[in-house]
Amino acid sequence: MRVKLQLVICHDDGQEETVTDVIALNKNNQRIEHLGLSLAESQQLLGTLQRHLLQQQVNTFLDTHSTCPDCGTPLKLKAHGSRSFRTLFGTFTFQSPRLEPCDCKPHKTASFRPLSALLTEPVAPELLYMESKWSSLVSYGLSLDALKDFLPVDLSLDVKTVRYDTLKVATRLEAELGEEQAGFIEGDPSEWELLPLPEGFFIVGIDGGYVRNWLDKKHNFEVIVGKSMLSFGEGEEDRTPSLKRFGFVQTLDTKPKRRLYEVLQSQDLQMNQAITFLSDGDDTLRALQMEMSPKATPILDGFPRTMTLTV
Repeated sequence: MRVKLQLVICHDDGQEETVTDVIALNKNNQRIEHLGLSLAESQQLLGTLQRHLLQQQVNTFLDTHSTCPDCGTPLKLKAHGSRSFRTLFGTFTFQSPRLEPCDCKPHKTASFRPLSALLTEPVAPELLYMESKWSSLVSYGLSLDALKDFLPVDLSLDVKTVRYDTLKVATRLEAELGEEQAGFIEGDPSEWELLPLPEGFFIVGIDGGYVRNWLDKKHNFEVIVGKSMLSFGEGEEDRTPSLKRFGFVQTLDTKPKRRLYEVLQSQDLQMNQAITFLSDGDDTLRALQMEMSPKATPILDGFPRTMTLTV
């Protein structure tokens, strides 16, 4: 059986442009492994489809920016160039012409590249998201292996690039984090009574541990990790629980309370909502829970302390 897939692009004016032979497959149907698309075929399909779609979008963008927005005069071409763009489905290179602005108005620059306004970053946001998500769960090397196993990413993608992209995302998120505060209880009891009834209940577990310094084996980092779970009771079985995780290095992080507060806020914590904290008696963990909610109930897990006293 021969399968041929075509891409049809419909323009805003109703005109249709057909891109034929996006992919052609010869499929057998005698064994179970012949059924459907294989992983290699799906990667080829995604890469080819991405290339056609991106090229059409870039061409349309350049066409709309090739004339003066004020008088409609076609802009003069000053130089040719190219621009690469890394995506989940491969790395692609596009023509990036340099144009001269129209003389109908004064301009600050003698030339400009229209594509720079569209490709503000060399990496697609979804690729950055996937790299950061996997790198937060496993090592950079395993993250790279997972991406290459399932997605037609650029084969030249290496561990250093994944690490660089992940750290860039982390730096941006750190810059967006608000200022640290001693407490985050907002309003007063009279205002809390006017809030709508909260949905679900919170349980937050926090614990700490030590991670050996890779460069100096004699020293450790104290790492604090936790999980915030918003659960629902009877009559709300159809509601999916919300799970959020957080972590930081105690000796380096300057905003630990703000970090926990933002996690709770992302789950819509209200000041009239009950929340239970589970942790041991460590002073750092106890201080982290202080002034988060007027309805907070700390529960001390005595097992670690018992082990310290008896072992």
